[in-house]
Amino acid sequence: MSVKKKWLKNYVDRWLLLIYLSLLTLGLNSCIEKNRARQVDRSFYYWKSTVQLTAFELNRLDSLHAKTIYLKLFDVDMESSTALPVPKAKLQVRDKHLFSGYHIIPTVFITNACFQKIDSSQTILLADKIHQLIKDICEINQLNNIDEIQVDCDWTAGTRNKYFSLLQRIKELSNTNISATIRLHQVKFMATSGVPPVGRGLLMCYNMGNLKSPATKNSIIETSELKKYTANLSSYPLPLDVALPLFEWKVLFRNNVYHGLLENIDENIFTKSFTRKNNNLTEILADTLLAGYDLKKGDLLRSEKSDANEIMAAANEINKHLDNTRMRVSFYHLDSVTLNKFTTNELEEIYNIFN
Repeated sequence: MSVKKKWLKNYVDRWLLLIYLSLLTLGLNSCIEKNRARQVDRSFYYWKSTVQLTAFELNRLDSLHAKTIYLKLFDVDMESSTALPVPKAKLQVRDKHLFSGYHIIPTVFITNACFQKIDSSQTILLADKIHQLIKDICEINQLNNIDEIQVDCDWTAGTRNKYFSLLQRIKELSNTNISATIRLHQVKFMATSGVPPVGRGLLMCYNMGNLKSPATKNSIIETSELKKYTANLSSYPLPLDVALPLFEWKVLFRNNVYHGLLENIDENIFTKSFTRKNNNLTEILADTLLAGYDLKKGDLLRSEKSDANEIMAAANEINKHLDNTRMRVSFYHLDSVTLNKFTTNELEEIYNIFN
């Protein structure tokens, strides 16, 4: 072999070795990344207008090492008399030092109806008012060092432009991180729903069924229903946090038509003297006033709840589609009546699914 050919062969061999080592390194790094534990921030939503945490609630937060709270400051809904969006259910905090040891994320809920009734200029004005009210409530209640604001809205394809403009404006005014809640249908129909202009999304893994249909079994959470919405989840362009339900309610049907929700009703109150039960359905046999609700003979109540096993199944399904290395996992919501229906170990196990 000539000197020239020998030099060329050695040169090619060295390059092949370098390529092999590079590919090997990439493969090892990929395996390490996949096996690395995800950083999970444990959190809760607090969705009451008057804040008064019980010792039980504080103990649960401590036992679960949950240090982040999404704190709803107010709702924004249409005022019928003015046909304009106005703030409602403003937060009242009795103990200004209650949240001193927690990471607080101010949260605002806006109904989609607001964006159906206002134009683009009114949208910017609404964003200005929302930002100012957030600032005022945080200052009054000594909620300091705010590094994120969350906006919760079930927007649609028809309201997306105005809603996204509002988010952009709040981001500019607040000069902080903005996150937005994301419904499962907004992931599935991403092409028409669009992606909000925020830094992070929080995937709401509940209220996925058709609440108003008499044929629905459990509109709060059903893993079989959830699976219909996860095809696009891994390709969603925002990093996603996750929220899971703990609540329950009863859905009222009158003449086979949805008539509202009954919340915080003890199951033991439905005695055989005026009700008849069939699985998760309760039929009212006589007109009655029950826990402040006016019920009529023939009304049907569908009991819906968040079962621990169903939540775990849903969490496992969602976790298969998310690969972000940092995630916040939240329960909805922080309430003694709700929390009493779950053990600390059950909630711990659900959190650990995402590690």
